[in-house]
Amino acid sequence: MLPRTRASRVLRARRTLAALLLAVAAVATPTAAAAATPTATAPTAATATSRGWNDYSCKPSTAHPRPVVLVHGTFGNSIDNWLALAPYLVNRGYCVYSLDYGQLPGVPLFNGLGPIDKSAGQLAVFVDKVLAATGASEADLVGHSQGGMMPNYYLKFLGGAAKVNALIGIAPDNHGTTLLGLTKLLPYFPGVEHLLNTNTPALADQVAGSPFLSKLNAGGDTVPGVRYTVIATRYDEVVTPYRTQFLDGPNVRNVLLQDLCPLDVSGHVAIGTIDRIAYHEVANALDPARATPTTCASVIG
Repeated sequence: MLPRTRASRVLRARRTLAALLLAVAAVATPTAAAAATPTATAPTAATATSRGWNDYSCKPSTAHPRPVVLVHGTFGNSIDNWLALAPYLVNRGYCVYSLDYGQLPGVPLFNGLGPIDKSAGQLAVFVDKVLAATGASEADLVGHSQGGMMPNYYLKFLGGAAKVNALIGIAPDNHGTTLLGLTKLLPYFPGVEHLLNTNTPALADQVAGSPFLSKLNAGGDTVPGVRYTVIATRYDEVVTPYRTQFLDGPNVRNVLLQDLCPLDVSGHVAIGTIDRIAYHEVANALDPARATPTTCASVIG
């Protein structure tokens, strides 16, 4: 048991983080009234372009020669998952793109639910589109949760290794988790609990020991020629134990957020959606030649 004073500090920190999540949700989620109107629509690429990313006229600079493709997590989409990280990277001079994948028929907004091997095929098509638009020969991938794991299938089986310089996974379930863990995402995505009673292949694929994960990880975690970074939090309540997120192999850097900032109590959702300490480490992984130390002070960077 934690000493009373430390437990109180952790509790206050968790409450502060919860307040931040609620604030983000208030900005990112339409009000009930707006959602009920005929004009309410799903997020579109135009929405993202107006915020600085998914701009296909963007040309990578000499300083940042590769476009960055953001890959959302289970129940996420190309906009809501990246309301903080995408502008963070755009403001640092990157051409940034995000896709929707794993859609189920008749289920708007909440993606990443279809068979993961098929989702990897959607990623392959999207990366080709981004490379063609930007003229770059390689892209860097940044994914959250399922979005940090699914690209491994693209790299291993769909020719992605020749087109990707780096894969950065934020709380990725590289070796799976439990279905109980996945259900802990539900409070962050109101209205999707009924989906567990329908056919959701991606949930089954992510359960530790599934046929999909057995195939994915057979023969090693990585492929030659790609740099890997995994950013995890010890407070992850979805992908557990958190160390199962880490990869083994050459060109791998496994990062525990609390080794960089012991005060950071981000859980699974927060590390990918609002945590600027994690984002600083993403920036370091994208441009290791210009990396600077990641500390608790990075939250204001």
